[in-house]
Amino acid sequence: MVAAGLLAGCVRPVVLGEDTLACRKGDDGHPANGVVLMAQSVPSATWVPCLEVMPLGWDLAGLDATESSARFWLDSDRDGVHALEIVLTPACDTTQATEIPSEREGMRRWERVTQVSPQYVGTRHYVFEGGCLSVLFRLSGENRSEPLGVATQAIGAVTRDQVRTAVRDRTDGELALDPPEDGAR
Repeated sequence: MVAAGLLAGCVRPVVLGEDTLACRKGDDGHPANGVVLMAQSVPSATWVPCLEVMPLGWDLAGLDATESSARFWLDSDRDGVHALEIVLTPACDTTQATEIPSEREGMRRWERVTQVSPQYVGTRHYVFEGGCLSVLFRLSGENRSEPLGVATQAIGAVTRDQVRTAVRDRTDGELALDPPEDGAR
């Protein structure tokens, strides 16, 4: 009990704004630091998700990056908490999904709807070289497919090369996105 109280005193909440994952931030127009973190989580990914302009009524709810994947959540004032979960992984399983034409250059799109009522639930996968961007949706509002379309327009993607350039430029070449292949510093 004492340890829990001590630990709780050491933690303070971090407020995330949509600029945490902005596709273009600041005067240089480089991807935000949260995008860099996601790129580091999935080193094979040639594309990294980010946020364009956030639609009215939607908020960035959280970001989680590990050594093998990264994810963030979008909350909706009409469709609920964590209405969308966006996940970056090295690969994804599309066996039960249907391929449909992709609106994203360099990515194949697969979709699977698992429930239409009372919630609209499913997954949209964008598959590309070295990775997969999955959009898991659980929408509770009245017009279920419309918010999915609006919210997914807010989800952009930048190339790994764009993220690499951002890291190099921000650190005057002192740091690199990816470790050197030979292990040298």
